[in-house]
Amino acid sequence: MPTMTMNFTMIETRTFSPEYADGVLSVILPIQQDEFQVPITLEDQPDLLDIPGFYQRGAGNFWVALEQNRVVGTIALIDIGNGQGTLRKMFVQAEYRGKAHGVAQRLLGTLLDWCAQQGMHEVYLGTTAKYLAAHRFYEKNGFAEMAKEALPATFPLVAVDTKFYLWRSGTGRAVV
Repeated sequence: MPTMTMNFTMIETRTFSPEYADGVLSVILPIQQDEFQVPITLEDQPDLLDIPGFYQRGAGNFWVALEQNRVVGTIALIDIGNGQGTLRKMFVQAEYRGKAHGVAQRLLGTLLDWCAQQGMHEVYLGTTAKYLAAHRFYEKNGFAEMAKEALPATFPLVAVDTKFYLWRSGTGRAVV
């Protein structure tokens, strides 16, 4: 029986810089619009047109997963104050999903390591009901589902999000 090998060496994570802007759009928009039919456009997401100004402030940041300098995944963190952050824009191209590539795990590990370095102890996220595999992934990595009403006042709500999660340092850790 053939064995599956982990292919982590081909993928690297880097902090976003403007040279990756087009690649970010080429990953996120098709997943939202084509794969999951989420009714959201680039115009609905001005953050994608100013990633440094929107995400790379305070303890926030934005990372890309690259294969041979081509963007294959993204993840972002918004600093919402009080040692809290919001995970946003976690997207991985379909052919790079799953344990064989480890892209999502690597991206989440990068974000949570950053949180530890920045003294951030809670990470919130909102997602749609359609992203079932994402729900399992977050839960496996220590995120607990929570009520929308329990979100901090500084949490940036997105109209399409219907399901919310919280990760607290010390209760779960992404394994890279």
